[in-house]
Amino acid sequence: MCNLYAMISNQRTMLDHFRATRDRTGNLPALPAIYPDAMAPVVRQAEDGGRELAMLRWGMPGPEQYGGHPVTNIRNTRSPHWRRWLGPAHRCLVPVTSFSEWEDTKPRKTPVWFALDEARPLFAFAGIWTNWTGTRGPKSNPIDGEHELYGFLTCEPNETVGAVHPKAMPVLLTTPGEMDTWLEAPWEIARELQRPLPDAAMRVVMRGQRQDPG
Repeated sequence: MCNLYAMISNQRTMLDHFRATRDRTGNLPALPAIYPDAMAPVVRQAEDGGRELAMLRWGMPGPEQYGGHPVTNIRNTRSPHWRRWLGPAHRCLVPVTSFSEWEDTKPRKTPVWFALDEARPLFAFAGIWTNWTGTRGPKSNPIDGEHELYGFLTCEPNETVGAVHPKAMPVLLTTPGEMDTWLEAPWEIARELQRPLPDAAMRVVMRGQRQDPG
């Protein structure tokens, strides 16, 4: 499961790449290490039909029967818990330049970073988001109240990722057509995007570092 990724592109590049017309992120620095419960940018459809770049917190509300703990990666889209957020109104693009999986090495696990190529061009995770009321944030600074939360879909890994993490990989969107489909299409069409990216379209770009400065 992916619990660490990087987004080191600037705001202008993100706005242009994802065709967003509104920026609600403020002064956004490069984010070389994004962990669960952190605030990070997503692109979503605004009420007026345009696309906006906004800061949301990573970790969707989990099923109550399992304690309701935040869930960062979503695999079982047939679950009633997740189906409520699979329509276009709750889908989003999560901007990414690289992501990490942990290789099971000894004495400690090794972070392995994946990207489309060494230049770390932008792509997106296929995300979902929702409003939620409660307490989130680090234990040192819990925040009560309204939150906007996101997570992203996973799928079977391709061979590149599977050699490090054989259970799953994030759903990666790399073309404008895929991104348009994810944000706008009915679920019967959008669900076809829940598949691994071909091996030839990505590579390992770094090992052993807990952040990716690019």
